[in-house]
Amino acid sequence: MTPTMSAEAEATAAASGAQYLSFVCGGEEYGVDILRVQEIKGWDHVTRVPYTPPYVLGVMNLRGMIVPVIDLRTRLNLARRSFDASTVVIVVRVQSSRGEKTVGIVVDGVSEVYSVQAEEIKPVPNLGGVADGSCVKGIATVDGKMVMLLDINALVAACVETDVPRQAPA
Repeated sequence: MTPTMSAEAEATAAASGAQYLSFVCGGEEYGVDILRVQEIKGWDHVTRVPYTPPYVLGVMNLRGMIVPVIDLRTRLNLARRSFDASTVVIVVRVQSSRGEKTVGIVVDGVSEVYSVQAEEIKPVPNLGGVADGSCVKGIATVDGKMVMLLDINALVAACVETDVPRQAPA
């Protein structure tokens, strides 16, 4: 398990360059700070929890700890796809108003680890309010391809907070 870094240590690491685990979801490549990744697991069944947001697939038991699992395709409003042998769950640690939480995110497949210098990260362009870029902290070009670097805290904040509005039964 990777030790947790303070916000100041994370800022220093980001200024000098950081490593990102890249993965594919919906044909696009995304990256998440490797220091947030706890482990990568092959897809397995989750237990559905009633009245959760549509992107929350359920929970899984991770060595005695109950971990919420979100479908990144649904969270990012991408087309659904059947899970297959390349589908994985990236278990990440996120910061919430209630402290550090562990969450699994289901992605189509893992790519590789990239080192990205802070000056290589470009801001998300203004898309005229059509898309909410709050969960994308920047875009980097690595090996000739664009990688969207996600703010994992913003991306999964809703499923780790207790005041999330639940869907009412139909």
